[in-house]
Amino acid sequence: MSTILTWVKITRPHTLFAAFSPVAIGVIVAAKLGEINWTIAIATLLAALSIQILSNFVNDYYDFKKGLDKKGRIGFKRALAEGEVTLKQMQIAIAIDLFIALVLGLYLVISGGIIILFIGLFSILFAWLYTATKKSLSYLGIADIFCFLFFGPIATLGTTALQTGAFSQESMFLGFVCGAISTCVLIVNNIRDRENDVLHNKKTFVVRFGKRAGEGEYLFFIILTLVFTFISNPFSFSNLIFFFGLFLFLQLLRTKGEKYNKMLMKTGLLNVVFVVLYLIDYVILQ
Repeated sequence: MSTILTWVKITRPHTLFAAFSPVAIGVIVAAKLGEINWTIAIATLLAALSIQILSNFVNDYYDFKKGLDKKGRIGFKRALAEGEVTLKQMQIAIAIDLFIALVLGLYLVISGGIIILFIGLFSILFAWLYTATKKSLSYLGIADIFCFLFFGPIATLGTTALQTGAFSQESMFLGFVCGAISTCVLIVNNIRDRENDVLHNKKTFVVRFGKRAGEGEYLFFIILTLVFTFISNPFSFSNLIFFFGLFLFLQLLRTKGEKYNKMLMKTGLLNVVFVVLYLIDYVILQ
């Protein structure tokens, strides 16, 4: 595999929908309120993607060092574990990505003020804390909460505020939907890795309460997508995201082994489906 393709794989493209979706939703909400500054919109998207990639790089680095990622794992293959890159190369990649995130963040802070500064700093902090420390979020079983908030209302509200300079209730409710979908992706990941996580004392929600509880958690967040789309836009196309999610939940109940990888990707694509459905609502209402 070429060097470029290796690094593209390391960014985990299938996870980047979680960063794309809330920014896209936040921009669409802002478009309903006025003109869009596309320079700021693109910078917001690139900043979100760079922070997501940073989280993925840090996760690869520290999970490998802790012995959690090994060659031949059931989940998506990790470049460090497979010997495709070195620890030094990953350190350099983390530094470069962090620099990009900070430069983009500085531009957005100049545009949006102190609130954007706090959102950016805490996003980078939790991207690091997700795996890096001995008491990291993923090992304590509380990553689900931060995933729901940072890939949900915090991202949508920040994006809309950068465009309008104001709080948007609709952006918040739709952010809950984005956060719920991204948390479902994390849940599938944790169900798949449950046995390995037990061996390494990684106490995810699924490790603490079991596979069935994880499936119930998935359904809970899918139900939330209906609740919050209905609160925001009753009887709209965006409400249909619940039925797509429910279909995947029924598939999840029958999923085993390596098939969890496909289920993870399908759940991630719900982010794109939601953006498309909400975009249809926006076009029709306009």
